[in-house]
Amino acid sequence: MQSPHVRLWTNNKRVDAVILERFEREFARKRVRRQRRHHAGDRADLNRPEGVDCLSEIEHIVILMMENHSFDNYLGTLERGDGFAMQDGKPVDLHDNRRRNGQQVALRHLDSTVQRVEIPSQSWNASHIQWNGGALDGFPRSVEVVQPQRESEADYTMGYWTEVDLPFYHSLANTFPLATRWFSSCLGPTFPNRRFLIAGTAHGLIDDRMSSCYDVPPAGTIFDLLTAHGISWANYHNKPRGKTLAKSLFGQTGHSVGRRALPFLSSVLPIFQKFATGEFQFCADLFPRQLLGTYNHAPPLSKFFQAAATGSLPAVSLVDPDYGSFSEENPQDVQVGEGFAAEVIKSVMHGPGWSKTLLIWLYDEHGGYYDHVAPPPATAPDDVLGTNLPERFPWIRRIPFFRNELAQYDREDGDAGPRTFDRYGFRVPAVLVSPFAKRDYVTDTVFDHTSILKLIERKWNLPSLTMRDKAATAPLDALDFASPPAFLDPPNLASPTMPFRLSKLDKAI
Repeated sequence: MQSPHVRLWTNNKRVDAVILERFEREFARKRVRRQRRHHAGDRADLNRPEGVDCLSEIEHIVILMMENHSFDNYLGTLERGDGFAMQDGKPVDLHDNRRRNGQQVALRHLDSTVQRVEIPSQSWNASHIQWNGGALDGFPRSVEVVQPQRESEADYTMGYWTEVDLPFYHSLANTFPLATRWFSSCLGPTFPNRRFLIAGTAHGLIDDRMSSCYDVPPAGTIFDLLTAHGISWANYHNKPRGKTLAKSLFGQTGHSVGRRALPFLSSVLPIFQKFATGEFQFCADLFPRQLLGTYNHAPPLSKFFQAAATGSLPAVSLVDPDYGSFSEENPQDVQVGEGFAAEVIKSVMHGPGWSKTLLIWLYDEHGGYYDHVAPPPATAPDDVLGTNLPERFPWIRRIPFFRNELAQYDREDGDAGPRTFDRYGFRVPAVLVSPFAKRDYVTDTVFDHTSILKLIERKWNLPSLTMRDKAATAPLDALDFASPPAFLDPPNLASPTMPFRLSKLDKAI
């Protein structure tokens, strides 16, 4: 059956979407057969085939993953769940964060919702300094070590916002089940953590450079499994369609070769620098893509709102914000991103598909902001150790025109630290939004981004991709399928300070 998002995208165009989907599905089946020997675990119910629906109450899973904020940074003053410790009505740091000169840095309410440029840092090295073996006392020091030119702003890492600043988020977290132990998947930046979301592993990635994203994990991604079994999915984004298709025009191999060449091209031609250091289009872009996969499953954000309004969302929707405008990454105004998230959540809640929907609102990682709960040990996804580009290809240090790129790696020192993925990253805000959500419920079950993989695998009886998602817990304790849905009538939530205008979406897609 043709997926709803494909019907929307190809409407009034001379494209036989059904034939394209059949081609893609056949390719995916062959790919999954090759990947099967690398899967870490079999399907949960061996008496039922892969791809069968085992959770019929939920027809639509929507994942809204925003950028770069810790639980305490957004929800520490919520007075629900596990936020700040309070003393004389003010939050206190339980871990004695100090600068290298011994000066103590206190928690502080940030006076503006507009963030500072490139600070704090959530790089691999900065995150491990902040963690400091579980002492959680290295947040200001991480700036002094990794960003010495910004050491005067080291106290910004201890900042937070309140309900006054983020009224919609606090209302959401006070209404629906709140997860107080949802950790990012590793002590590192955006790209590795988002890779965990779609593949159960970072596959050795420890930085945010597109030139390092040329590999494909042996077990593939959750998208491979969904496509092979004819389960509809979409990764909605806000990038021009021509650009997304052009990057995968030569298939997965061509995409991979192009990314390997980026560091060298950027050394000779500076115009390529932004592509080598961090710009990406949408979450599925973190592994090289097939052209059909991009065409069939990467529709624009405007189509998400259309599908939500008509009840035609696919089985799995991954909603990406515009990473340069309203993702909440610095130096953006966090209230702009809150307005976008509110629009996404309310469009789902008030759409005809609400009665059978589960939406998960969360963040990819902590953004370098303080959190008071130490990340616990985690199951290593595989035996792949973390490496950066110069470590992977040491011979590039002998290439004269590559000096600028290497200097950036060495100057930032952002990739120093351990090389294993056997510990979670810092806590992030996470709320489960569904008509089946339990009222007045807070869960302290340990989750990470592979818990979403576990949910998808459990619903459609799919195998585990890696040891991490095999060990993960699906976030189902917050839902009640035995009683009448508590939120069948959507609750009234506070309005965001800056409502989002759909006119901001790229009309050229």
